[in-house]
Amino acid sequence: MQSASAACVAGRLSTSASASITRKGRATQEDPLQWVELHTAIGGHGHCFPGASMPFGACQLSPDTFNDGWDWCSGYHISDTSIMGFSHTHLSGTGCGDLLDFLVMAGTGKAHTKPGSRENPDEGYRSRFDHADEHMEPGYYSVILKDYKVRAEMTVTDRAGIHRYTFPASDQAYLILDLQHGYGGGEGPVTSAELRQTAPDTLAGGHITDAWGKNRHAYFAMQVSKKPERIVFYKDDEETAAPAAGTDLTGKNIKAVLYFKTTANEVIHVKTGISGVSAENAQKNLTAEIPAWDFDKAQRAAKLAWRRQLSKIQIETANETHKKTFYSALYHMSLGPTRFDDVDGRYRGMDNEIHTLNPGEQNYTTFSLWDTYRAAHPAYTFIEQERVPQFVNTLIRMAEQSPDGMPIWPLHGRETGTMTGYHSAAVISEACVKNFPGIDWERAYKPMMKRAMDDDWRGLGWYRKLGYIPADKEEESVSKAFEYCYDDWAIAHVSKRLGKHDDAALLLKRSTSYRNYFDPSIGFMRPKLADGTWTTPFTPIEMGHKKDWRDYTESNPWQTTFAVQHDVAGLIALFGGTEPFITKLDGLFSAPSDLPPDAPPDIAGLVGQYAHGNEPSHHIAYMYVYAGAPHKTQSRVRSLLETMYAPTPDGMQGNEDVGQMSAWYILSSLGFYPVGATSGHYCLGSPLFDRAVVNLGGGRELKIEVHRTDPAHQFIQSFTLNGKRQDRVWFDHTEIAEGGSLVFEMGPEPNTTLGANPSSFPPSLDL
Repeated sequence: MQSASAACVAGRLSTSASASITRKGRATQEDPLQWVELHTAIGGHGHCFPGASMPFGACQLSPDTFNDGWDWCSGYHISDTSIMGFSHTHLSGTGCGDLLDFLVMAGTGKAHTKPGSRENPDEGYRSRFDHADEHMEPGYYSVILKDYKVRAEMTVTDRAGIHRYTFPASDQAYLILDLQHGYGGGEGPVTSAELRQTAPDTLAGGHITDAWGKNRHAYFAMQVSKKPERIVFYKDDEETAAPAAGTDLTGKNIKAVLYFKTTANEVIHVKTGISGVSAENAQKNLTAEIPAWDFDKAQRAAKLAWRRQLSKIQIETANETHKKTFYSALYHMSLGPTRFDDVDGRYRGMDNEIHTLNPGEQNYTTFSLWDTYRAAHPAYTFIEQERVPQFVNTLIRMAEQSPDGMPIWPLHGRETGTMTGYHSAAVISEACVKNFPGIDWERAYKPMMKRAMDDDWRGLGWYRKLGYIPADKEEESVSKAFEYCYDDWAIAHVSKRLGKHDDAALLLKRSTSYRNYFDPSIGFMRPKLADGTWTTPFTPIEMGHKKDWRDYTESNPWQTTFAVQHDVAGLIALFGGTEPFITKLDGLFSAPSDLPPDAPPDIAGLVGQYAHGNEPSHHIAYMYVYAGAPHKTQSRVRSLLETMYAPTPDGMQGNEDVGQMSAWYILSSLGFYPVGATSGHYCLGSPLFDRAVVNLGGGRELKIEVHRTDPAHQFIQSFTLNGKRQDRVWFDHTEIAEGGSLVFEMGPEPNTTLGANPSSFPPSLDL
């Protein structure tokens, strides 16, 4: 922390702030790349990967240290000391594992066809490595493979990756291509693979996998910069004849070893295009994006892309830890959703058919919607305004093409069905409320209403019939009902836009069905049985009323009682008013942090029974604003910003979930957060920085200025929006959509009158 005299204030910048002064006196932005710590969340339970990717890119070229187990969902964990190789697709911070397509490994000496174990790397093609030999920066990764004395480097374009291997002198240098490799351990998830040689220096093929995404198709084309002395093909780890020209080697376990003779420090490049359509399309992607053997050019382009991406938000602060945490979070938030189309506009749809985009369209995948609808997608509406319609139109196409209807957790043309609710509706509806162009709302409305009104899907029939889901009929019944309430409310906004007022009224009323779960005798949301009675016995930390299944999704009664984002005023009324509600909310944060033995590991980052490491808690600290006690929000949010994040391998509580954990930090550190994202309302918290500028695109900016005499001051004394002082501590997206300014005056003690009048509370249940 710095003293007031050293703080960055208007017209006077410290040398460590995110701007510098040129010789002509002009302020120039500091390069944000220097503050990104790619070590962040690659240990603990963060589930992030350290390798190279472009912003929202299809290719993630990264090392795999293991391909099974919860903490290896991204293929990497900092606890490991050996590397299996480098594959081209990775998930960022998910709680389930998949991908790790098309592993390449370099070596010298006798080539093994199996990776070997972490306990004994010598039994396979693994290599030991030291973390001190790793270098990570946005768009680039390198490491020394100690067992082979090979330096491995990699960088990427959107749909292709390029490796650079520097070999020692060897008569037995080699590269292994392993098509059996994937997430799932053992024999792996591959159900079929195909490999062909299309030129003396080029291999192509693909595989189909059954891991998290079932029947998932992935294809590649791989070219090496030096013609191999020979290529040996393997099927089921036995050497086999090379496939004849124009034919494929097929099976579940297909590999190839490319042999070379190398001189000291000789460089061999490998470039690989990927596709969800075909190997031929992977070659098109490769030819278009990496036409030459110029690793440095590709790396410079990736670095420039990341500099542009991370410069969309400029912050000023003397606290370097905050700066590293912020830009590392912005980096992680920019890794997904990921592109899932080819340079010719073709992509594999959710119906497993090949489709062609219209000119100007883009297709995406890896939507962790149960997580990201809360803060990541709202953040994209600030800094990714050109992508938002592309995201939404992708979700609409998915809803039309998928046999499962509205997207839940789509991955590479497959619906994983993971988590509850159908929050593609929330993301689509938020874009509608914020008036994004280029979206056919009638087209979007049809599949949303089919799910809301017709589909007998995961308890929706019970929800529509009874106003709740019986705990003896459906697992995770309470959480599912709450999330259907939110999605009903979200869709009602599109109903209103389209003039379908009867639909809007029905959905709005039904979105209050969460109230049927409130038991006033105990002050908690409680499961109900089909006969209308409460489940017994009940404890507020339970997972479910019986061992067959849970009644709550990665949460318990404490967290679920506050899982009402769209109607906080209605929830407060159930408790009898603001004072008892505040008392209950205080109790959440002060309760013992005990959990039963069957609690999922996702319930992490506990403060009392508040679990910051998992998304159902993310809005809760801001609920005090709706009860006239925003100073409690400010204190709590500042504490969470300081204690739940650090730019270190284990610096994230819970897994990243494709940007949601980071998005909470990004928005909260700027000073605001969307409790019910679809509404477009943002509640104020406690801004961390002295100044920030958010680039909204088109020359528009949101400017944030924070005045305080001590960095420790966390309480808002006054708030000015667009030059006008406010008596409220919230604002609406419409007020800053064309650019705007937020000015905070901070102090050491709460201003208990600001935002305390009920007339200044944020709206609830509004359309």
